[in-house]
Parts: sequence; structure tokens; C-alpha cells
Amino acid sequence: MITDPWFYAAAIPAMLLVGLSKGGFAGGLGILGVPMMALVVSPLQAAGIMLPILIAMDMIGVWAYRKTFDKKNLMILLPGAAIGILIAFLAASYVTDSFVRLLIGGIALAFTLDHWIGRRAEAEAKPRNRLKGSFWGGVGGFTSFVAHAGGPPFQIYMLPQKLDKVVYVGTSVMFFTAVNLIKVPPYIALGQFQTENLMTSLVLLPLAPIGMLLGIKALHVIPEKPFYRIAYAALFLVGLKLIWDGAAPLLG
Repeated sequence: MITDPWFYAAAIPAMLLVGLSKGGFAGGLGILGVPMMALVVSPLQAAGIMLPILIAMDMIGVWAYRKTFDKKNLMILLPGAAIGILIAFLAASYVTDSFVRLLIGGIALAFTLDHWIGRRAEAEAKPRNRLKGSFWGGVGGFTSFVAHAGGPPFQIYMLPQKLDKVVYVGTSVMFFTAVNLIKVPPYIALGQFQTENLMTSLVLLPLAPIGMLLGIKALHVIPEKPFYRIAYAALFLVGLKLIWDGAAPLLG
């Protein structure tokens, strides 16, 4: 088990943010979990520690949103996500953390700027699209495998549909539950579930229901329009953070 107090100074707020995100509040913030923990440990170890906790949160989310999710969107997204996870597993030894952060951050910024400048808020809701959903599901599977950062690709496909906020969050919960379970065998193959990581996950585990239940409560209190404003703003801020983190090693 990790005993460094600086690790827990970063990991505890990271877990609460991920819990809030998993509960449906400001979903983009959950992507900050691994980067925050990676301030103290390697991103690879941070991802390994977080996955069991994410799965525990997923089980709470599945129960909370078991009746409110879009099955048709899941059928479009999940096959692509499985392919993305497979590609990430095969490329694990070649892809750098900086590249992944720059990629995700660039996508997040481009999408939010297009939403604000292109006045997507006034546009009509977009229908499901198998081609787009398969592509962004694949990107989400890839980025989720590398850094538990599948949120922005998922949002890029789902937000323009303007679903009811509870259905949107329920679909997100079901999608990432499936994605996280698919990641377990390749994580084991890569040695991510070492004893030190699993014991540290166990110590942090009680934070999962606390953060998630707070997120579920906030979701039902906040009205629809402010919810989506927060979601896009959070996605933009996360994009800036990831680009900063990804570019820092390149700038020396």
C-alpha cells in the first residue's frame, strides 16, 4: 500500500471529483482523476489504482440509473469502444502519456468552442448516428483504457442529442460500466493489479459512494439548462488542463 501522505493529498480530492462525475454532476470533471494522482505517482500506476474504484462506483450507478438509459445508443457505442480498448492494449508500450493528454485536450477544446461559437445550443437535437457513434465510441474506449479519460469522446457524440439529463447520465453510467469491465483482463495482463495498487484502492474505496451520492443529489437539484452549461464549461476547463499537462514535457 502507498504510504506517502502527498499521494493521499492528491488522491482524496481526485476520488471525490470522480465520484461527483460518476453521479452525473459536471461529468467532464471526472477526467481529472488520473492527472491529479499522477502528480505523485506514474500515470500508469494511477490508472491501475483507480480502475477497481471506478468499477465499485459503476455498480452504484447501475442501480441508481437502471431504468433511465438509452439502449440504442449503447448498442452503437459499445462495439467501437471494445475495438478502441483492444487497439490501446496492443499499443500500450508505444503511446506516451503526453500524446494522450494532448489528444484528449484538443478534442475537448475543439468541441466546446464549436458548441459556443457555432451556436449549437440553439440548434435542433441531433439523431443517433451509427457511424459517428462507432467512431467516438472507439476513441472513448482507447482514451479510457490509457487514462480513464473516455468522457470527452462520449460527450462529443451524446451531448448534441440533447437527451433528458437523467437519461444522458444513465447512458453514460451504463457505457462506462461496460467499458471498465472490458478493461479488466488487459489491465491484468499488463500487471496493473499489483498488491500495492490493490491495497491502495481498498483504502480509497470508501470515498466512492460518498462522491457519487453527492453527484446524484446535485443532478436532481440542478435544472436542465444550467446542467448542460456546467457540462460544457467543465469539458472546456478539462481540455485546457490536459493540453497544459501534455505540452509541459515537450516544452522542457
